[in-house]
Amino acid sequence: MRIPRIYHPDLLAVDADVVLSADAANHLIKVLRLRLGHPLVLFNGDGNDYPAELLSTDKRQAIAKIDAKLTISQESPLKIHLGQGVSKGDRMDFVLQKSVELGVDEITPLITEHCVVKLNEERWQKKHQQWQKIIIGACEQSGRNVLPKLHAPLTLSKWMQQSTNQLRLTLHPKADARIQHLRCPKAGVRLLIGPEGGLSEQEIYQAQENGFESVLLGPRILRTETAALTSIAALQSHFGDI
Repeated sequence: MRIPRIYHPDLLAVDADVVLSADAANHLIKVLRLRLGHPLVLFNGDGNDYPAELLSTDKRQAIAKIDAKLTISQESPLKIHLGQGVSKGDRMDFVLQKSVELGVDEITPLITEHCVVKLNEERWQKKHQQWQKIIIGACEQSGRNVLPKLHAPLTLSKWMQQSTNQLRLTLHPKADARIQHLRCPKAGVRLLIGPEGGLSEQEIYQAQENGFESVLLGPRILRTETAALTSIAALQSHFGDI
């Protein structure tokens, strides 16, 4: 069995005994059925891995003892801020999970004209918590020990107007440029992906007015989740670490 990686939001230190979260304890004890002394790796987002072992367990609690601190970087040299139009169903969850595995370091859910998800503030907060858990799970699975920043949902117009030195990109089926034609973006990329149904003509125009360069992925029309992940993978292949 592979060594489980567990996110712990608090301070971690060598030789410390750490009371794991209820979710982590449940996963280790009831799902993986680990025994005392089983090795773990803890991380809290500070860029380090903390090898540990399971020290004690009961039905509701698990305690791990940290053995060492290892500075291990799994981060891409290419910084990607994904602006993803909020999609319904599992599509948004899927994009968040896989984009983290591919190395994005910032994500902003975007509310666009064709966005079919309409929530009040309380439900947006619950969504944010759900998405944060997905990001943590993707970091645990992929070996990342720095959590990508998940921003609160924002309207597309406000996000496009934010100041940035990053190369601004969006997709368009009639664009001439391709990702391989771009110069290496030293400050990273701010990538705009529309929801299902895409961006409206007005939003495409606003993106151009705000400095977003249109690129073409290929001759086929891609679903929103496919477009996001294909774009990220292509960017990482040309300018990152894939």
